[in-house]
Amino acid sequence: MSGVLARDIKFVGGVGELRAKVLEREAGVRTIGDLLMRFPYRYIDRTRHITLSEVDESMESTYVQVRCRLVGKSYVGEGPRRRFVVEALDGTGSAELLWFQGVKWIEKRIEIGREYIIFGRPSLYRGRVSFVHPEIESVEQALSRKQESGFQGIYPSTEKLSQSVPIKAMQTIITNAWQIASTDPSAFADPLSEQLRRRYGLISLREAIYNIHFPQSQELLRQAQYRLKFDELLGVQLTIQARRTERHTRNNGFLFPRVGEHFNTFYHHKIPFALTGAQQRVIKEIRSDMISGRQMNRLLQGDVGSGKTMVAFMTMLLAVDNGFQACIMAPTEILARQHYASMQRFAEGLDVRVAILTGSSKAKERRLSLEGIASGEVDILIGTHALIEDKVQFANLGYVVIDEQHRFGVEQRAKLWTKNQQPPHILVMTATPIPRTLAMTLYGDLEVSVIDELPPGRQPIRTYHYYDSSRLKMFGFLRGEIAKGRQVYIVYPLIKESEKMDYKDLYDGFESISRDFPLPDYRIAVCHGKMKPEDKDASMAQFKSGEADIMIATSVIEVGVDVPNATVMVIESAERFGLSQLHQLRGRVGRGGEQSYCILMSGEKLSKEGRARLEAMCATNDGFKLSELDLKLRGAGDIHGTQQSGDAFELNIANLSTDTQIMQLTRDEALNILAQDPKLEHPENVLLRQLRDKHCKRERIDFSDIS
Repeated sequence: MSGVLARDIKFVGGVGELRAKVLEREAGVRTIGDLLMRFPYRYIDRTRHITLSEVDESMESTYVQVRCRLVGKSYVGEGPRRRFVVEALDGTGSAELLWFQGVKWIEKRIEIGREYIIFGRPSLYRGRVSFVHPEIESVEQALSRKQESGFQGIYPSTEKLSQSVPIKAMQTIITNAWQIASTDPSAFADPLSEQLRRRYGLISLREAIYNIHFPQSQELLRQAQYRLKFDELLGVQLTIQARRTERHTRNNGFLFPRVGEHFNTFYHHKIPFALTGAQQRVIKEIRSDMISGRQMNRLLQGDVGSGKTMVAFMTMLLAVDNGFQACIMAPTEILARQHYASMQRFAEGLDVRVAILTGSSKAKERRLSLEGIASGEVDILIGTHALIEDKVQFANLGYVVIDEQHRFGVEQRAKLWTKNQQPPHILVMTATPIPRTLAMTLYGDLEVSVIDELPPGRQPIRTYHYYDSSRLKMFGFLRGEIAKGRQVYIVYPLIKESEKMDYKDLYDGFESISRDFPLPDYRIAVCHGKMKPEDKDASMAQFKSGEADIMIATSVIEVGVDVPNATVMVIESAERFGLSQLHQLRGRVGRGGEQSYCILMSGEKLSKEGRARLEAMCATNDGFKLSELDLKLRGAGDIHGTQQSGDAFELNIANLSTDTQIMQLTRDEALNILAQDPKLEHPENVLLRQLRDKHCKRERIDFSDIS
C-alpha cells in the first residue's frame, strides 16, 4: 500500500491522536487504506424513519423522528451520577430517551417542543419503549447535512471502540477518509483487467469501495459486495492453486508400481466383506497418485462407518508390496488401539508385521516397536502423536496416513513428513464431512476423495429428541434394549457439575442411573478424559467385551470406539454439542446388524439454533447434509478446526459457507491465470500478486505438502 492510502489515519478529520490509538489497538487500523478496507456488516436505510408504534425490541438499531415533550432529571445511587430523561412523541406512541453519561452536554442540546431524528437500539422497560444513549440531531441539521448515501453502514466494533468512536462519528471519519483518497487517481488501481471484469460482470474496484461504504442503491451495494468478495477469494485461490501447481510439477514422489502378493492375497482371499463402489473408486484414485511420480497429498472424506480404515489398510499394503513402510497416526490412545486391533486382524496370514507406539506403551512394547521400524522388520506402525518423537526413526517410510487430521496441529503433522529424506505419500482422513466445494478451498492443495456409501447391511440409525420431562420413558426404552442383550452409551458434555453451565454432568448421571436402574444385573463402565490412560482402556475393554451393559462417558468416545453390540446412544444436554460432534457420537452405534437408536436429551428451553440442530439430526443420517446445515448455522470458521494456521485466510467480506459459487469461479480463474504466469511475474500481474499476498498470509514454514 502506498501513496494516499498509506497515510496515517490521525490526519483524517474526526480522528486525531487519541482515536487513532484506539482504532489501531481495537481494529488494527493504522492507515487510510486500512480504514477503507474495513467494510460495514449491515446497513440502515436512513431515508425511512419508522414510527414509535413500529418499534420492536428485537431491532438492533433504527431511526425515528420524534418531538421532545418533557425533560426530567433524577439522581441514581448515593453519588452525583445523574440520569437525564426525555419523553419523545411522534403521534403514534411515546418512548423514553435516557442518558447516564454526558448529561450536561445533552441537556444543552435538547429543546422542548423541537423535532429530532434519533438513532439507537430500542428496548422495553416495564412495558415501555426506551432508547439508552441514542444519537440525536435536529431535523434541520439532518436536512442541511449533505449525505453521501441514504444507507448508513454499521461497522464491526468493540466496546472500547464504540465508546471512543460511536456510529455517527465513524460514518463521518469514513466520509472524510474517502474524500482524501478520492483525490488520488492511482489510489484504487484495479488488479483485475477490464477483460476479466467484463467476463464476470464486475464493477471497478473504485466503484466497489465507494458503494460498499456509501451505497447509491441496493443494486450497486450488491455489485460492490460481489466484486470485493471476488477479489478476496481470488487472492485465496491464487495462493492455494500456486502451491498445488508447484507440487504437481515436482516429480519427487515414491513410485509404487507393483500390486503385489500382500495386496492380492488380502483382496482375493482374506477381505472380510465386499468393498463398496466408493471404496473401490477411492483406492483407484490413491493408486493413481502412487504411480504418477508425484508425492501424493490427498484428503479422504468418509462418513462414520463408511470404511475408511479398510481403504487405509489396503493402500498401506501397496506400500509394503513396493518395499516401503507405512504408518497411521491417530489422535487418541483409544483410536490408535482400535486401529491396531483391526489391522492385526486384517494382517493375519500375511507376511506383514504390524506394531503400535503410544504415549502409554509399556517399555517392552516401545522397545520392540522402535527397534522394528528402525531395522525395517515392522511394515506398518500405528500410533498417536508419539510417532513424531525424534527417537522414532523409520528404515524406509513411504506412506503416512493421518486419521481425524483436524485434531493435529500443522507442525505436528509436518514432523511426520520429515521422517524420510524424500517426502512420503500423505493421506489425511476425516469423518467430519465437509461440502466438497468448501473442502477444495480449505484443503485446496490436496486432492479430495469421498466415500459416499455405507457398507451393505447397515440399517439407518433412528434418531429421536426427548425433553428432560420424558426421562422415565427414555429409561424404560434402555431397559428394553438391555433386556435383548444390547449395550448402551450415555454421553455427557461435562464431567462434573459446573456453576457456569446448566448442563447434565457425568457424575450426576452415574448416580441417577444407579438409582433409576436398580437391578443388580446392570453393570456400568465409566470413561472420561481425566482418567489415567490405563483406567480408560480398562473401562473400554470392559464395555467392548460385554462385561458392562452401559458406558457412561464424555465425548472422549467420539472417535475410535467400535462395539457392534451397542445399539443405543443417549446424548445428554444434546443442545450443548455442535452438529458434527452429534453426528460423530451417533456413529458409535449402528455398527452391527441390529437396529440402532440415538436419543437426544435436552432441556425444555432451546435456542432457535439449538432446536434447528436437533431437528436436523432427527431428519437425516447424511453427514454431508448435516455439514451443509452446520455451515449455515455456525459459519466455516467453526468447522472442527479445519482452517489451519498454514492456510490463514484473511477474509474481510467473503463467507466460505455462503459464497460457494464465487469460490468456484475464482478457483477456475486462478487456474487460468497461473497456467499463463505460474509465479505472477508478468508486469500486468503485479497487482494480482499484491492481491494474493494481501488476502493470504504465508506462515514461516510452508506446510502445504503435508495438508
